[in-house]
Amino acid sequence: MNDIIMYGSALIAVIIVVIMLIKKMDIKITLFAMGIVLMYIAIAMGNPIAIKEFESTGLTVLDPLKAVIDQFKSTLPAAGFIILILGGYSAYMTSIGANEVTVHTLTKPIKKIKSVYILVPLVFLIGNVLSLVIPSASNLAIILLATLYPVLRQAGMSPLTAAAVIATTATVMPTPLGGDNVAVATELAKYPAFAGMSVTDYVIQYHAMISVPTLIVMAVVHFFWQKFMDKKNTGKLEDNVEVHEVKAVPEGGLYRFVYTLLPIFPILLLIVVYIIRSVTGSNVDISVEVASLLSFLIAIVCEIIRTKDSGKVLKQTEDFFKGMGSSMPIVALLVAASVFVLGLNSIGLIDALQTAMLGVQGSGMGFVLPLILMGLTILIVLLSGSGTALFYAMVPLMVPLAEAAGISAIAVSIPMGLCGNLMRAVSPVAAVVVIVAGTIKANPLDIVKRTSVPMIAGVVTMFVLSMIMFL
Repeated sequence: MNDIIMYGSALIAVIIVVIMLIKKMDIKITLFAMGIVLMYIAIAMGNPIAIKEFESTGLTVLDPLKAVIDQFKSTLPAAGFIILILGGYSAYMTSIGANEVTVHTLTKPIKKIKSVYILVPLVFLIGNVLSLVIPSASNLAIILLATLYPVLRQAGMSPLTAAAVIATTATVMPTPLGGDNVAVATELAKYPAFAGMSVTDYVIQYHAMISVPTLIVMAVVHFFWQKFMDKKNTGKLEDNVEVHEVKAVPEGGLYRFVYTLLPIFPILLLIVVYIIRSVTGSNVDISVEVASLLSFLIAIVCEIIRTKDSGKVLKQTEDFFKGMGSSMPIVALLVAASVFVLGLNSIGLIDALQTAMLGVQGSGMGFVLPLILMGLTILIVLLSGSGTALFYAMVPLMVPLAEAAGISAIAVSIPMGLCGNLMRAVSPVAAVVVIVAGTIKANPLDIVKRTSVPMIAGVVTMFVLSMIMFL
């Protein structure tokens, strides 16, 4: 009877979560609610709440709520704090105009290139580099539509080709500042096989090994696919966007150089320290938080020197803390996902799934688990347009399921994480696709036709590479 209750309640909970994702409802409150309901079901089944050394309140009815608080307490000091710091730094870079300078600096050379189709892979790769500074796909698209799109049109690029490239600029750049990478690295570090792993280690040793070749493949496919589609649609393309000159960034070369580097300085610092540690065997290790705070202090000094108004600069640092606050929804999503998984674990589903996965060990079918999770990710992303919601929900499950299947957790985390970010640009309901289509007054499906082949090529490439390298 308990098995029927377990599978039935888990299935209903998952269906509700999927429906809420598709309907674009607030997934955080759904995950919290379903997790709490599942914990109450577990208590009714006679199961304990699946937290190691969980201390009851003394009132069983309040224990699931205490479990939620415990999850907040365990997440905030780890991945949660890192995400808050990164949110604050990104907001401050926007406040002082450094992000705008970086965009201008990286896109300026494009004006000198006359070959339209050489621009396609180049702009795609530059746009992905810019996603290090502006991680939101929709926000990056808005900025590039305002600054880069006119340049591409003046160079002779067709509206749909320019739109497709811009819609795919935020994909899978390897960055230790990415919230999804922070979440995975923090989770992996909890287990002996990955003890002491930092987010920089995860990104350089694993993520970049797959994402960099994948980006190159997509850039090449973009070149041939956009050229083919333009020939196919010759005479049918209309430019519905008025072309404006890109605003010039004021001040001198030193200003542009320094302020171009500031948004990516934490990444550069982390990479330099990683290289020094790897080459010399030094014990020096700088965390993402330390790198971001050091970069923040350097940015303040730069602003004081530039403006010669320390009072105004110090007042503007408030934007850093406001940015931390604006990142709280991401932290809440992490906690909500862990509460949902806690509920599934409490009713016994995780143990049942692990038992089922044991049959895969040694069968040569280890690719089945990553393939199933990747397929589920593709389905949800296409229907909902959300590239990371399901991924965050699955983070606490990756290691237990991978261990039960007898494969590396990396063989699960890399394909699932990269797949969601890639397929976002193929969903006609994704915010980035809707924004780009609306701006150039095109049908979202026309944009998807242009983005689908490069992104699918990326998904196939990264999955094959992941299975070869990590399975």
